Amino acid sequence: MKILIAIDGSEYSNAAVDECCRMVLRPADAEVMIVSAYENAYPMAAEPFAISADYYQQLDDAVREQSNGFLESARNQITSHFPEANFPLNTEVLRGSPAQQIVEKAEEWGADVIVVGSHGRGFWGRLLGSVSNAVVHHAPCSVLVVRKPR
Repeated sequence: MKILIAIDGSEYSNAAVDECCRMVLRPADAEVMIVSAYENAYPMAAEPFAISADYYQQLDDAVREQSNGFLESARNQITSHFPEANFPLNTEVLRGSPAQQIVEKAEEWGADVIVVGSHGRGFWGRLLGSVSNAVVHHAPCSVLVVRKPR
């Protein structure tokens, strides 16, 4: 089974990784890809102020580094659940609209299931996470949306 786990470093995505390990992941027949997607985090500049291209690059590098940290943490979370297992476990940072990137990666990779948290780093702490909602409605496969335990 090909399992794509989408994370954002939040407690909700950590709960999704744990639930995936508990309910879905069977190392004997699993292939896992963990992804973390981010949009360009460019601040809005107003005239007459200008922000240098170097600043934008530093900001992009910092966000990419943070995403890589999230991926490493999730990889460690999974390997601690299955210390003896030897199954393909890949990670990838995706750049662009998170929901769109997750759906496109799942389709490109041929995922059987996508696992996401129900909330995350969304604006205003929505009742329904916008990324998980979009993934549910556009995914080419089944989606497991995990709520953080109370």
